[in-house]
Amino acid sequence: MSIPGDLRYSKDHEWVRVQGDEATIGVTDYAQNALGDIVFLELPEVGESFTAGDTIGVVESVKAASDIYTPVSGEVVATNDGIVETPEIINAEPYGKAWLVKIKLSDPAEVEALMDAAAYEAYLGEQE
Repeated sequence: MSIPGDLRYSKDHEWVRVQGDEATIGVTDYAQNALGDIVFLELPEVGESFTAGDTIGVVESVKAASDIYTPVSGEVVATNDGIVETPEIINAEPYGKAWLVKIKLSDPAEVEALMDAAAYEAYLGEQE
């Protein structure tokens, strides 16, 4: 299982990549593996604002449906519309082409509260 060292992670299995005042969010390799073959994805609209912990979308697989939560607060400035048409990319490239949304951070300090790769790996070990 892949856990890139340059990302931050939530307990809900979302990843965050911060560049300046913008956070790119996706679902982790662990999450996509647990879900199985992903067949549907619903994302928020650009311009919507969210608080950390809010539901920002839904991902459905052949086994289950799961809410997607934002680990950080802010306004959606971009969505990965291409992935809505081909959600199975999440299974193949959860950290690359399969990013979900970009959010302009309203509280950059929230990122520091998220787990780094080592902490996320330890967290996954506790979940087994």
